[in-house]
Amino acid sequence: MKIEILGVGCPKCKQLTANAEAAVKELNLEAEIGKVTDIDKITEYGVMMTPGLAVDGTVVSSGKVLSKDEIKKVLSK
Repeated sequence: MKIEILGVGCPKCKQLTANAEAAVKELNLEAEIGKVTDIDKITEYGVMMTPGLAVDGTVVSSGKVLSKDEIKKVLSK
């Protein structure tokens, strides 16, 4: 599983990264968490507001910081 945080490194992006890492750890998943900071790449995903969260190339959230529990629900599907 590949999880990507889409954002330029703002505090909200950092919080989303921390929440994603906590969710992956709690679910005991094998996942690669990466960051996409290039604005052009972020817009290629169709994300106009950061932070964004993409799982296996599909954007599941943009413009808000999902909580650890919200991310766990997304990853459990």
